[in-house]
Amino acid sequence: MSVQQEIEEILQKRFNPSFLKVTNDSHKHRGHAGDNGTGSSHFSALVVSDEFEGLNLVKRQQEVYKALGDYMKDIIHALALKTMTDLEYNKIKNAL
Repeated sequence: MSVQQEIEEILQKRFNPSFLKVTNDSHKHRGHAGDNGTGSSHFSALVVSDEFEGLNLVKRQQEVYKALGDYMKDIIHALALKTMTDLEYNKIKNAL
């Protein structure tokens, strides 16, 4: 299983998202700081879940980092996050 698939599985289990998109952006960072040469160090994710209801953006991201645990310490160098509730996503999804 790839790191991207593992991230998707963890986020799916923890947040039961109505929409989840994880993208491996590592190819954009070859040779830069944090590139560990594996091709699996830089990611972006859009997580849409009502688990984020009532949480500010910082707390939402902290919850994602917590769910990913050791991946954030040992494998993932960078993770660009967009975290939204279903209501927030439905308001802007056509603009994405």
